[in-house]
Amino acid sequence: MPIKIPDQLPAREVLVREGVSVMDERTALRQDIRPLQIALLNLMPNKIRTETQFARLIGASPLQVELTLVRIGNHVAKNTPEEHLISFYRTWEEVRHRKFDGFIITGAPIELLDFEDVTYWNELQRILDWTATNVHSSFFICWGAMAAAWHFHQVPKYTLDKKAFGVFRHRNHAPASPYLAGFSDDFAIPVSRWTEVRSADIKADTGLDLLMESDATGACLLAETAGNRLYMFNHIEYDSTSLKDEYDRDVAAGTPIEVPHGYYPDNDPARPPLNRWRSHAHLLFGNWINQVYQTTSFNLEDVGGA
Repeated sequence: MPIKIPDQLPAREVLVREGVSVMDERTALRQDIRPLQIALLNLMPNKIRTETQFARLIGASPLQVELTLVRIGNHVAKNTPEEHLISFYRTWEEVRHRKFDGFIITGAPIELLDFEDVTYWNELQRILDWTATNVHSSFFICWGAMAAAWHFHQVPKYTLDKKAFGVFRHRNHAPASPYLAGFSDDFAIPVSRWTEVRSADIKADTGLDLLMESDATGACLLAETAGNRLYMFNHIEYDSTSLKDEYDRDVAAGTPIEVPHGYYPDNDPARPPLNRWRSHAHLLFGNWINQVYQTTSFNLEDVGGA
């Protein structure tokens, strides 16, 4: 089944070109089924690119999904046209009365700040608390995952001596987890961050289970059964060229940056990078959506109840 997104959203053209099944709004109205309601709180600077990345993964599901784009209400986006935000996004205040089967919170390039110094930290805390009553399953990404792990469990983040940057091998710690069904024993995932969450801080009494880890870059994916939450500290959703764009940006700005690890063939930035994580990205999001579908309430208004 296809993903339902606004007819004029820029992501539509990209997804159709890639062969992702996209449903127009008129056709969706004729469907006599309840689509999964999934929202994306997009904190990334390039919102158009990020919404396309997540819509691509969500749209590969065999289930019908309706995607709602959400933004922080008191934060002014500097890298996305205001017309785009007005046309396609709702503030959290505008959707807080709704229930959602799934809710994704992205990363943000603010990880070197203390959580309390982030301008929208108070609103984000209210959103995180709200997910406990209005969302069936939450999926937090990179800085969003660190913020949620701190908010719910006081799991700290640590500043790295140098940026963890590249494509790193990760180990599958929980082959029996429904979220890792079909996963290899080890696999590649893009990493781009200046901070980390350490496995040693993930205590048994938090209810957090470590599903993925890298010897080089540490904890990657946590699952929390009681809260029905996933915490992904890396960027499995990235496009093939996302790391290249970040690298080229820093080189052009004169910012000290190493060639992303394990990304370019023969470590040569002049050669096109290879995507070695795409299949596992689709697998992870497909498994998550399948779990949401199997466990969410048939009546959407019952989401968040006992």
